[in-house]
Amino acid sequence: MALMQAPGGPSPGQTCALILIFTVLLQALCVAVTYVYFTNELKQMQDKYSKSGIACFLKDDDSSWDASDDESMINPCWHVKWQLRQFVRKIILRTYEETIPSIPEKQQNILHLEREKGPQRVAAHITGTNRKSTFSVLSSKNQKALGQKINSWESSRKGHSFLNNLHLRNGELVIHQTGFYYIYSQTYFRFQETEEVLGTVSTEENRKKNKQMVQYIYKCTSYPDPILLMKSARNSCWSKDSEYGLYSIYQGGIFELKENDRIFVSVTNEQLIDMDQEASFFGAFLIG
Repeated sequence: MALMQAPGGPSPGQTCALILIFTVLLQALCVAVTYVYFTNELKQMQDKYSKSGIACFLKDDDSSWDASDDESMINPCWHVKWQLRQFVRKIILRTYEETIPSIPEKQQNILHLEREKGPQRVAAHITGTNRKSTFSVLSSKNQKALGQKINSWESSRKGHSFLNNLHLRNGELVIHQTGFYYIYSQTYFRFQETEEVLGTVSTEENRKKNKQMVQYIYKCTSYPDPILLMKSARNSCWSKDSEYGLYSIYQGGIFELKENDRIFVSVTNEQLIDMDQEASFFGAFLIG
């Protein structure tokens, strides 16, 4: 006997319709949720793209980039710019190495240019001359200097003489550059019997009087009196029967000279000096 449906309950058709409606609503809800989800994801991807790649350079961004900041390092644009910076730095370094010579090459080029230009020497070598008025009486300013100053030297490039970054004035070498100089001088003394008074008692007295030969080298500064740097002496007794005698005095030393200082040579018994260029000379050169 078939079961009879209770009066007032939903029919099977209504039940199926309700199930169908519920299914459609559920599917619509799922589609809506899925749409919202993917829309949100697409928006995030677009935002991410706008901060990466070329967009990092096309988009105006006033934010500062700090390599020590963790937030800056997380930002995608920071990585893009950092990689580009490293690439540019590598290219610049490679170009510099290819176009700019190394330090040894630079030094060789500088030395080559210096050889072409020639050494910038600070030196002077002046020699004796047979001009008249070779010796002068020391002025009142130099009256405390001993001997007779040699005021006439050969300074042109005749023979062995030369002047480089020094100049000669009134027998004095004038210094242009402060530093330590080696100063030297040689004077040649020549005794000749014909210069003495023959056949008199004064001959012996003159021999005794003229036997002392002294060379002085002085420095003139802003100080009123000249400063004695070096002196050297020879005491020689000529033989009565000798017709001539030859003696030379050489001395040299290192001294500090300042700009505008002047140095000169003076001697005793100037009438005995042989002023040949190979015999008497005076010079100085900068050593440091």
